[in-house]
Amino acid sequence: MSYTDSGPVADLVDRLQRLPTIGRKTAQRLAFYLLKAPASETQELAEALLEVRRKIRPCSRCNLLSDEDPCVYCTDPNRDDELLCVVEEGHDLAAIERTSRFRGRYHVLGGSLSPLDGIGPDELQLGQLERRVRDNNVREVIVATNPTVEGEATAAYLARLLKPTGTKVTRIAAGIPVGGDIEYADEVTMSRALEGRREL
Repeated sequence: MSYTDSGPVADLVDRLQRLPTIGRKTAQRLAFYLLKAPASETQELAEALLEVRRKIRPCSRCNLLSDEDPCVYCTDPNRDDELLCVVEEGHDLAAIERTSRFRGRYHVLGGSLSPLDGIGPDELQLGQLERRVRDNNVREVIVATNPTVEGEATAAYLARLLKPTGTKVTRIAAGIPVGGDIEYADEVTMSRALEGRREL
């Protein structure tokens, strides 16, 4: 039995492996890097993680994780209040922002509908989105969920939910490959997807 099978190193590897896209080998490499790094570097990493947990909260308007409430996108006076883009996660918002083509507001769902994983409309606070659309006289909602089975199901659900409000509901167009993530789209692809959006 090696010291990576039990004890504090194994515990660290296990915890690192829980992070998205981190497999066992990568987790082991990270753990050994941290063991070899100066104690000050490890301490700074630990403090940064704790600081993020203390200071970052969902924006009360759009749900983006931010150290300000409301966040910078919700307080920007140069944005169009009647145009709302719905994304799954904050990193999807960042991908859209990189295009410099969208000047409306955002709403971050915090995921997508996935009944098998126990994620339904209540977990995504879709009632909050519906109220926001009604209360702010939003003229168009752009649904920019990922082109996955869950993302498409979420888009279809949002279209049904928001149609009674009289608001135009559109879906980002081709350009994002099916099965891909918005987070990894380049600026040109994301721009084309926004420009070619269609009504749901």
